[in-house]
Amino acid sequence: MSHSHPSAPAPSQRSVLPALIGLLLGMFVSMLAATVVSTSLPVIIHDLDGDQAAFTWVVTATLLTTAISTPVWGKLADLFDRKTLIQIAIAVFVLATAAAGFSQDTTMLIACRAVQGIGAGGLAALSQVIMADIISPRERGRYMGLFGAVMAVATIGGPLLGGVITDTLDWRWNFFIALPFAVAALIIQQRTLHLPRRRPGRVRIDYLGIVLLSTSVSLLLIWVTNAGDAYAWWSVETALMAGGALIGGVLFVVVELRTPEPLVPLTLFANHTFTLAVIASVATGIAMFGTSVFLSQYMQMARGATPTEAGVMTIPMIGGLLVASIVVGMLITRHGHWKPYLIAGAALLVAGSATLSTIEYDTDFTLVSLYMFLLGAGVGTTMQNLVLIVQNTADPSEMGVASSGVTFFRSLGGTVGVSVMGATLAASASRLVTERQGEIATTLASLGADGTTIAEQLQAGILPQVAALPESLRVIFEEVYAISIANAFLIAVPVAVISLIAIALLPNVPLTRMTTTERREASEADLAPFSVSEGMDALSATGAEESGEPREDLERPHG
Repeated sequence: MSHSHPSAPAPSQRSVLPALIGLLLGMFVSMLAATVVSTSLPVIIHDLDGDQAAFTWVVTATLLTTAISTPVWGKLADLFDRKTLIQIAIAVFVLATAAAGFSQDTTMLIACRAVQGIGAGGLAALSQVIMADIISPRERGRYMGLFGAVMAVATIGGPLLGGVITDTLDWRWNFFIALPFAVAALIIQQRTLHLPRRRPGRVRIDYLGIVLLSTSVSLLLIWVTNAGDAYAWWSVETALMAGGALIGGVLFVVVELRTPEPLVPLTLFANHTFTLAVIASVATGIAMFGTSVFLSQYMQMARGATPTEAGVMTIPMIGGLLVASIVVGMLITRHGHWKPYLIAGAALLVAGSATLSTIEYDTDFTLVSLYMFLLGAGVGTTMQNLVLIVQNTADPSEMGVASSGVTFFRSLGGTVGVSVMGATLAASASRLVTERQGEIATTLASLGADGTTIAEQLQAGILPQVAALPESLRVIFEEVYAISIANAFLIAVPVAVISLIAIALLPNVPLTRMTTTERREASEADLAPFSVSEGMDALSATGAEESGEPREDLERPHG
């Protein structure tokens, strides 16, 4: 016997908007704190006497801990109060961000950024889960305008604000700017975010899984970042790190198969939608994190831009992301079809990645802007909607781990992508500088004392501040870094092609109009009639035995 449920009515804006305000402000805090630093990183690393590896690790440390902590937060969301969890995540994120402002060297900065990533993982995972609690997949697009506005202000305003602060005050103030917004987010969430109470149950946290996942991913990233520089690709260090990462990954799978409450339930991969969405999310992560990080570096080190100018010059990518996320969200809500839009978005990812791999230091900026717009539109179309379609088919009891699973692999893809792209950039730049060593030495000699100072910094491996170099030397380094960054972008192309194939193979399941809470209640209502019926049968059978009447189920032979 089956029980059908009428489509749940769309939630009214009056009931949804107050709950969304605190959630949106929390996301704004996270995005602002991340983007406000992006244009300042070349200056920050130079001031802290860091090299290209330090530049990569300042970014990678946050992405690594975000990736590792995302499934942990997702699992906790299925066990504990989600409102409390997201408030804890905001507090961790902002306190670590503020601490980063007092960094005295790149080691301290990397450590603070790592803690920052733990809070960011909570915000990334919990915001998606809470959205599913209060808005159905089909109606989600209606509110994409709000999310688009938040993304626009944070992603366009953040780099611009960061550049202005760095150029007029000091880069350290970039890490303090999010504090007042965080306090406001916590207060508003406490007053407006009302979520259904979760039934208390026995809590089991997969600590061994957390340790194994952290160890495996960390070893992989340390190996990728340092191979070819600190040691050879084929070396004892490579064998130890790559082998350790592989063994850790295998042990993680074994533990997840045996533990009663796994960190990442491997049964999720039996769902084709989840598996293919995970594969597609890896490419989105590489495009979103890798290119945004190195585009800012390209503007400053290959085109001689200041931090403020770099923020302005990356607007086309953010514009593409904003337009695509809003327009596609509205179209999905209006028509209920999602697959054609995601295929188009994946194609834009391929086009954007491929064209950005061709840029040079003197490429017409109109063309560079078009390439950035294409990539941004691809990310805007695929990023949120891949989570959306997984939530559409996930079991309500596993909504936290399913949502965070996609976000985890997106973050992991971005983390590995940034590491590989950073390693490629560093190796390429080192090779090109060596090839032009004679020309650089001649130019430095003609600069006198200034040339000696610059030569000492270059020998120490300190990342040069290209915009401040003399014209004769700046042209050389602009060309070196343009070629190196283009080579790094090339890595995203084959992964984007794989993403396109994965999205094309996704099952075209219609979007439900029910929220997670409504689906859970409907599921419980479905089970109730069976429980009552079975109870009545048992009661009738007991009464028959007591009255001496024969029980048909015992006397009738089973055929």
